[in-house]
Amino acid sequence: MRGALLIVLLVAGTVAGLLWGQVALAPGALWQGLVTGEGPAALMIGTIRGPRVGTALGAGAVLGLSGALFQTLFRNPLAAPDILGFTSGAGLAVVVSIAFGLVAPMPLVAAAGGILAALLVTGIAWRSGHRTPPLSIILVGLGMGFFTSALSNFLMTLLPQAEAAEAQRWVTGSLAARDWGHVAQVWLPGAALLLAALGQARLLETLELGDDLAAGLGLRVEAVRRGLAATGVLLAATGVAVAGPVPFVALMSGPLGARITGATSVAGRLLSAAGAGALVLMLADLVARSALPGIQLPVGVMTGILGAPYLLWRLSREMDRGKL
Repeated sequence: MRGALLIVLLVAGTVAGLLWGQVALAPGALWQGLVTGEGPAALMIGTIRGPRVGTALGAGAVLGLSGALFQTLFRNPLAAPDILGFTSGAGLAVVVSIAFGLVAPMPLVAAAGGILAALLVTGIAWRSGHRTPPLSIILVGLGMGFFTSALSNFLMTLLPQAEAAEAQRWVTGSLAARDWGHVAQVWLPGAALLLAALGQARLLETLELGDDLAAGLGLRVEAVRRGLAATGVLLAATGVAVAGPVPFVALMSGPLGARITGATSVAGRLLSAAGAGALVLMLADLVARSALPGIQLPVGVMTGILGAPYLLWRLSREMDRGKL
């Protein structure tokens, strides 16, 4: 029953996202615009806020799901694609495509950057003959994130002013000027990857028993880990492709979703994380575009404000437990 609470929050947040902004709509006008497709509300919903809210929901869901996958896989609440450097790697790939005028679909560019960052992180952290400790991967991922972000900023200094401003807004994380094409761009691959992640949930549950027991049950542990990691990277890249490398959504969504729904199974935790990620990103964007009159902040600024204290709190808890 607690899962229904998350659904109610998502519905309420979606309605709020459609109603509020620099120009507020009355609930009656919203209903008229949805039913009749006429009036200023219909234009606002169909052209401006509808696509933006839809993109926020989809991008938040895939980022939250990606974070929960990695946190479960590495058994560490700090293991999220933004902390591991995968989202910033995807962002760097997009900046490179803008800087050099490469013509390629944004999702493919972001996916290639995220996968390359993941390969570099695991390659640097790999220890011959031993399983790489999750903490080592997290620390290497932090370094990779700083490096790719610095390289993105350097490339932007070489761009013409207009392109540099566009790239900067994108790298910060933004949902401005989204259309229904962006909604389809995140929802279609996101739905396929969600099904893939749920299909791998039983394997992930077996991994939670421990590598030795999982191997004794006939599981090809390393192959399963690589498959799960690939799904997580592709999920993160799908979100980055439409919203930019938005920070901390993937990190916060898993614990938040589990707290709201009380889910204990792997599949339940993954679905809860997806719902929580959609809720976090949508509400963060709502605040970013309506809190200051006449000013629309990039959504990445708002998630950074929310996520940085959470990261510090999580780090303090891990240190108290002796895990750092």
